[in-house]
Amino acid sequence: MATTNIQLLTPQHWKDYELIDCGDFEKLERFGDLILIRPEPQAVWPKALSDAEWNKRYHIKFKGRSATSGEWLKKNPKIQDRWHIQYKNDDVAIKFRLGLTSFKHVGIFPEQAVNWDYISESVRSFKTEKPKVLNLFAYTGGASLVAKAAGADTTHVDSIKQVVTWANENMEISNLDNIRWMVEDALKFVKRELKRGNTYNGIILDPPAYGHGPKGEKWKLEDHIMEMMTEVVQLLDPKEHFLILNTYSLGFSSVIVENLIKTAFPKVENLEIGELFLQATAGPKLPLGVFGKFRKIAK
Repeated sequence: MATTNIQLLTPQHWKDYELIDCGDFEKLERFGDLILIRPEPQAVWPKALSDAEWNKRYHIKFKGRSATSGEWLKKNPKIQDRWHIQYKNDDVAIKFRLGLTSFKHVGIFPEQAVNWDYISESVRSFKTEKPKVLNLFAYTGGASLVAKAAGADTTHVDSIKQVVTWANENMEISNLDNIRWMVEDALKFVKRELKRGNTYNGIILDPPAYGHGPKGEKWKLEDHIMEMMTEVVQLLDPKEHFLILNTYSLGFSSVIVENLIKTAFPKVENLEIGELFLQATAGPKLPLGVFGKFRKIAK
């Protein structure tokens, strides 16, 4: 029986982001000119650099008060709460507005750059003149911006109005326009699109472990992902398509993702599965989720 190789992938094109070190349940990261310390539950090993080195380097540190909130401590109170960074690969260049949120995030997941590269490469390879791309659980829009910048007609779906507004801001500072914004429960949106008979050349799913739709719809990854996959593959254009499924859940492995995709889409071609990680300059690899992706390009 043929086996699928499990890949380990890390971003190759970041200039404005660097994982400096990670360990003791924290990470030391550079976003543009600012260096942050944030919690990291996966970093169960000791730090490579000394505490003194971390304390010397950082500008802002997140101190958790509970599992879901905390506060940012700045060395210099004049440091801005918002700033911009750029991501550029061989095909596209996009910009992000970052910000200090109350729940340790800054508006970007840097390891997703691996998937962005796959999106821009796929869109550019398609024979379809204006490929349609659907980004589900789309957050602040990194994948949406990349798809649009590569030439796709892009639809962005997220259940939280504030992050869709943030994504729109990212579109504007990236000098892009006409992304279709939907504040909607992802599964409900997919079912409606199926009824309408719509299809897409590219679909990106980056679902959370837990979440809520705009009307309180509950999302739990292991309970709903099979239904989502079964529905979503029916939206793929049969001639030319790509799909990315990315999950960040401690209980999920790339083999689970492989089984999900093969069950939902038995005729899958060019399937790749694996794990995303960030390579710290100081040495350790930080695992940050598993992926499955495939594409079919018209001959």
